[in-house]
Amino acid sequence: MPKENLKRKKKIMNKQIKTLGFALLLILLGYSAFSQTGAIKGFVYDKDNGEPCAFANVSIDGTPYGAATDMNGYFSIPKIPDGTYNIVITYVSYDSISEPFTISNGKIFSKNYYMSKAAFVLDEAVVSAEREEMRTQTRISIVKVSPTQIKQLPSIGSEPDIAQYMQVVPGVTFTGDQGGQLYIRGGSNIQNLVLLDGMTIYNPFHSIGLFSVFDSDIIRNADIYTGGFNSEYGGRISSVMDISMRDGNPNRFAGKISGSTFGTKLLLEGPLVKYKEGKSSLSYILSGKTSFLEQSSKYLYKYINDGAGLPFNYTDLYGKISLNSPEGSRVNLFGFKFSDNVSYQGLSDLGWDSYGLGANVSLVPSGSTVMIKANLSYSDYNISLQTLDNLPSSSGIRGFNFGLDFIYFLGKNQFVWGIETLGFNTDFNFYNSVGRLITQFENTTELGTYFKFKWNLGNLLIEPGFRVQYYASMSSASPEPRLGLKYNINEFLRFKMAAGIYSQNLVAANSDRDVVNLFYGFLSGDLNLPSTFKGEDVTHKLQKSEHIIAGFEVDLTNKINLNVEGYLKNFSQLSTINRNKVYDDDDINQDKPEYLRKDFLIESGYAYGVDFLVKYDQKNLYIWFVYSLGWVKRDDGVQIYSPHYDRRHNINLVTTYKFGKNQSWNVSARWNLGSGFPFTQTAGFYEETDLYNSLNYQYWQNNGSLGIIYGELNTGRLPYYHRLDFTASKVITFSKYSKLEINFSITNVYNRQNIFYFDRVDYNRVDQLPIMPSLGLSLTF
Repeated sequence: MPKENLKRKKKIMNKQIKTLGFALLLILLGYSAFSQTGAIKGFVYDKDNGEPCAFANVSIDGTPYGAATDMNGYFSIPKIPDGTYNIVITYVSYDSISEPFTISNGKIFSKNYYMSKAAFVLDEAVVSAEREEMRTQTRISIVKVSPTQIKQLPSIGSEPDIAQYMQVVPGVTFTGDQGGQLYIRGGSNIQNLVLLDGMTIYNPFHSIGLFSVFDSDIIRNADIYTGGFNSEYGGRISSVMDISMRDGNPNRFAGKISGSTFGTKLLLEGPLVKYKEGKSSLSYILSGKTSFLEQSSKYLYKYINDGAGLPFNYTDLYGKISLNSPEGSRVNLFGFKFSDNVSYQGLSDLGWDSYGLGANVSLVPSGSTVMIKANLSYSDYNISLQTLDNLPSSSGIRGFNFGLDFIYFLGKNQFVWGIETLGFNTDFNFYNSVGRLITQFENTTELGTYFKFKWNLGNLLIEPGFRVQYYASMSSASPEPRLGLKYNINEFLRFKMAAGIYSQNLVAANSDRDVVNLFYGFLSGDLNLPSTFKGEDVTHKLQKSEHIIAGFEVDLTNKINLNVEGYLKNFSQLSTINRNKVYDDDDINQDKPEYLRKDFLIESGYAYGVDFLVKYDQKNLYIWFVYSLGWVKRDDGVQIYSPHYDRRHNINLVTTYKFGKNQSWNVSARWNLGSGFPFTQTAGFYEETDLYNSLNYQYWQNNGSLGIIYGELNTGRLPYYHRLDFTASKVITFSKYSKLEINFSITNVYNRQNIFYFDRVDYNRVDQLPIMPSLGLSLTF
């Protein structure tokens, strides 16, 4: 390594060490200052199942002191003078808690609280709790998802799934039922970070596009950031989906078994060491779901693919063991194995599998209000693709990630500092459109450190953050400031803004020019990139973007909320696989243009638009309406084009109505309308002779193959996409814990023929899924 690189690397490391030292100094100073005053801390749990009560309101009666619990149910209220007080805890759908406590000699009072579900809940109480969270949380470009919200949507295949919920999130574009992927505010799927309990998931969706690898029944919460996310997240340049799974029931054995025309699922949970007040508990949860759609569709949906059925198979397994101490500290061990196989007729055979093991710890030291969180995990993902031209492609990524966070609760304010390191290798083999093999085996290490403040200044909420992401394989560091703001104009109107700089190393094995992205592989490290882009020298090999998002939310009535957000994402540098590589990049071919010999090309781009969300929520009726208007462009240095997922207009309307005794009947519907995606039109055909592989090819005696002359890139538009889904369900209750749910659903109610892709050679149109009724049963116990 040249001396200049060593000096630059040493300088970067010195800066990182200073940053870490400064953050540690802030923590020590904060600890010193706040440990001299009294405080109350603890956790708030559901009394029945031991789950944390997230975002419960905690206040000290007759004082201005208060806080809200975090996702772990933890709260801390510092700077309380000596004396006897009354703590009041309120949470939607639960009976309030009011208990006395005493602070003496500036010590910390610690206790856990257990809430019981209320016999009757006022609809106004639910609305008030949500409005309070809107006023006290910045919530910019974020949608918080719970299992209850997922069940508001029609359940395709009679089983609710977060993949179906993601499709109605503002700014999200879904490319179809078969092989579909999610694109978030102009970012491709490789630019979306997906986390499961702190572990990176490299492919969260199955090939059928309607189902994810996650069991929605065991999701505790999911935070979906469509842009402008703060400094706790790094390594991606578009969006984040952060999912955490709940613990097993520490009090009793429970479970769920379900089956439908699409597949089946089994969920089991219970205590290994039963919960007792003041004692530690140990619980487990196991989940398994599988699809037999390939087999059942041949009998139930004979009209699809001329009786051949739907070629989709998948299996998802997940398990978790949780140790909870009486002081509130937790240790979780979890693992998963996901697999997917599909055979597209006339196109390809695709298969992938993924497995992982991980652990996370939440620790609350005695005598301190700081929470320490750590996670360590290892995962492995492999995908293979066999196309009709017998040129196999494969990709694998495997490695570990480790994170350590210090969260300091300062009443309504908060300070967070953390470090994160990732080590992984990528193994990639791919044939491009002209038959050239592109390979890579790369070991990569990334190190990130960040801090974030949360200040509540009355009507103004400020969340500044800063992250440094260091990419060891490139000897490159990326400083990334972040900022979130919210200003409460009054009780009903709130303005908000977020901005940030983002970077990533991973590159997709597919291209934004592909109409059907089947091969979801990964590349990383020191890529073989051109030395210049648009006449300027390329100074780094990272992909980078800059976000700015602004909007407002207004409570039109007590039950109707309007949220409007405008966004701009500038993708200042992108790396994409070179589909047109012809020559090896060696000394012999140095006179050839770089775009014909480099494995990868550089692009830039931008995405901008506005999202409107109207939500009506009351006890029996729920309405969710989203309209998104957006533009996405890419610039490869020669031309500016629209990637295949550039959708101008997107509308989603969801309605849910509950009725009957104890609201045991549920009817829901979802209608989606999307303008057509861009595609490259066919300009003509010609006879293609095989002179490339053999100069002795006897073209005068043999017929050549059909060659295609393509028009300008993605200047055509496919027809509009629209589809209506419907679900009706009935719950039959046997006891407090046992119930049977009967579910009937119809996908694509009016049998709209939405195009999937067009085979230019055979001149054959392939459509998305037709009308598909399904029936399902689930027993909860």
